Parts: sequence; structure tokens; C-alpha cells
Amino acid sequence: MAHIDYYTFPLSPFAYLAGGRLEEVAAKHGATITYKPFALMTIFEETGTPPPPKRHPSLMTYRTQELKRIAKMQDMPINLQPAHWPTNPAPACNAIIAAQNAGGDVGGLVQALLKACWAEEKDISQSDVVKACLEANGFDAALADTDAEVGAAVFDVNTEDARNAGVFGTPTYVVGEEVFFGQDRLEYLDAYLKG
Repeated sequence: MAHIDYYTFPLSPFAYLAGGRLEEVAAKHGATITYKPFALMTIFEETGTPPPPKRHPSLMTYRTQELKRIAKMQDMPINLQPAHWPTNPAPACNAIIAAQNAGGDVGGLVQALLKACWAEEKDISQSDVVKACLEANGFDAALADTDAEVGAAVFDVNTEDARNAGVFGTPTYVVGEEVFFGQDRLEYLDAYLKG
């Protein structure tokens, strides 16, 4: 059985626009998924990628065009300038890590947090927003109150795993030594799992 390590970040518009397609691909091939929120800004710094606000204007113009195109093609709502972006991702990351340990629809939770930011004008650094996303996906809202130090330790391990796997952005899907970067590479992941 194939296994996918999914390196995600709850403030990434491209992770949001992946929707539930990763889960569809995994289900099709009987693959399992580990959701790994990680320190994207740290990896950006280490790999020489400036964060969005520091990128060249032509790159940012293209990014906006791409987000519009992908959202239209996926028929997904998106606010290109969300009210609460950037914000502190730690509460959302901690909830994803706690949910991963609890078991359940972690993919639904990840997508709910991304949608809260990119389509619903909600601040995912706020406990009530995180708890609502947990409950909407079948988790105990109390998972949002899980010891932050435990979540931080897993977050650090996930970041080290990302570094070792050659991850440089999100969404990134890793199967063994194969790295698939970007929501537009899900069809490649599908083909790879097909053999």
C-alpha cells in the first residue's frame, strides 16, 4: 500500500485550491496520508525563496493571475486579499497535528481551515474558528486546546522531515523518494500511484 506524506501549510492559497483532490487520488489507489504542517517560511528562507510580500512585482502579478485561473477551473471561491492573511498559523497547525493523532477526517479539517482563510474571511489564529472547523469535521473541539508544546515538537519534526525530503513549498506530496509539488501535480501523483 502506498503512503503519501502531505506537507501543508494552513495559509497557502495553493493548498486551499487543491480542494479534496488529494484524498480522492489516495482513495482511488488505497493509499494512506500523513498530514504534515511544517514551517514553510523557514523552508522558504533556507531554499532562497522570498515570502510573497518580498517577491518581485511580476511574480506577484502572475501569482494573482494563477490563483484566479485555478479557482475558476476548480469552481472554488477565493478572496485574493483575505482579511486575515497572514496570521499566526500555530493554532491551526496544532489542531491538524492533534487531529492526525486522534484519527478521523484530517483532510476535511485541513480544507476547512484553508477555506476559512481564503474564502470565508475568518482568522484561523482564533480558537473559536479552529474549534468550529474541528467540530464541522467530526473532531472534538477540545483538540484545539491540546498542549501547544506537543504540537510544536511534531511541527519541528515535520519541518525537519520536509527539509530531508527536499520540500521547498506547499502543497507538496511525497511518496518514497518521489516529490510532487503543487496542486497542479496531483494528476502526476495519480499517474505515479497507478504505476
